[in-house]
Amino acid sequence: MPNVGPLEIVGLLLLALLLFGAKRLPEIGRSLGRGMREFKDSIAGNDDDDDKPELTETTTSTETPVAPPPQPRKHDTVP
Repeated sequence: MPNVGPLEIVGLLLLALLLFGAKRLPEIGRSLGRGMREFKDSIAGNDDDDDKPELTETTTSTETPVAPPPQPRKHDTVP
């Protein structure tokens, strides 16, 4: 199998730039890095999901709950 040199790498980067565009390449790289990190953590057995506390909404007694807006009734709408 032939070696991959710097000219081939530059060609692949230019091809990716033409296919995806300059705005999309950082997003693709970020998602690939995140995916590789999650894969590595799952293989190593590092589950950080269990350590994170869940965010729950709490209301204090001084806050009043906001009622949802009234829904239109059947006779209020015009056909």
